[in-house]
Amino acid sequence: MANPGRRKRNAEILGMLLEKADVQGYLTTEDLMEFYPDVSQDAEHIEAVVVALRRRGVELLDNDNDFESFDSDARDGADEFDSYSNLESISSDDTIGLYLKEMSRVPLLNMEEELSIAKRIELGRKCKADLAASEDTLSAEQRHELLNAIDDGIVAREHLIKANTRLVVSVAKRYMGRGVPFLDLIQEGNLGLMKAVEKFDYHRGFRFSTYATWWIRQTITRSIADQGRTIRVPVHMVDRIRQLYKLTHEMEQELGRAPTTEELAEKLDVPNSKVEWMMRVSWLPLSLESPINDDEEDSELGQFVEDQLTPSPIESTYTKLLRDKIEEVLDTLPPREARILRLRFGLENGHNYTLEEVGDKFGLTRERIRQIESKALRRLRHPRRSRQLRDYL
Repeated sequence: MANPGRRKRNAEILGMLLEKADVQGYLTTEDLMEFYPDVSQDAEHIEAVVVALRRRGVELLDNDNDFESFDSDARDGADEFDSYSNLESISSDDTIGLYLKEMSRVPLLNMEEELSIAKRIELGRKCKADLAASEDTLSAEQRHELLNAIDDGIVAREHLIKANTRLVVSVAKRYMGRGVPFLDLIQEGNLGLMKAVEKFDYHRGFRFSTYATWWIRQTITRSIADQGRTIRVPVHMVDRIRQLYKLTHEMEQELGRAPTTEELAEKLDVPNSKVEWMMRVSWLPLSLESPINDDEEDSELGQFVEDQLTPSPIESTYTKLLRDKIEEVLDTLPPREARILRLRFGLENGHNYTLEEVGDKFGLTRERIRQIESKALRRLRHPRRSRQLRDYL
């Protein structure tokens, strides 16, 4: 029995979806995904909402294409697969071509064929359970019949998967260019397709392609969230970021300009800092070896990034001139005084020696070293010497 709180939430979501459908005249799967991002947890709720939307005559589209009429769309786009009908024309290095060629061998299923296969799969699972529970009480003939039904169910499962691999390609194409190679998207989508086959219940009256689309999208979007970024972003945050960019696009069309952070935050009902954080998280890292443009192949991004840790040429030149001038001034002092100042201020090796350490080097007390140091500093303050360093202060 459904949780009363969850049932109320579904009713609220249905109301919001119906209101949006009244405004734009249709709904897309993106609209549903905003409320139900996790197919594995929300499958039953999605189905219930879709049924309610159908009863109210709401048209459900997937990226402006009705995903529930997948069969007709796939047949209309059969040219894409027909181009791979001649195996000899495909290079052995053309992995995608060979894959599409293999897919084209299995024809699309109509609703009756789909239903028949689903029943065979269900029967195979039931027979497998019966065989496990029989505990050797079956006759050889009965056992043979059960094993045949189990094998037939496995064959039917493979048939249903292969007949819908075109659906995986159709969905995967929409997610190209998001950091995951196309073949990897197809592989992830195939995992979702196999999951959909395991979860599909034909008794609910849905076409398999309608149900499978959710699972395929789910696995592909999760793959992009996990693999498509150098810095991983949680799946739920990827959904929020996608919602943010969708809203940004809509407001740009409405306002004729880019919306401000405050306007976006008001629409999303979140703090301004949250919107700014989502925008920063959505940025993709760039390689320092990325070319600046196509015309200058030798120009890389790293060549234009300032090194904050290395002194600039001006600073390096200034430091060298100052050091040379200090050495020049120190050379006017008696050698012992000059050496003591160099040790005390780290001019020899960068280490500032204490009075006691300097005293050990000269065989003098720390008090005597302090006196000599004070005398040397007074000499440096003489206008004849200090005038040479004034320009560097």
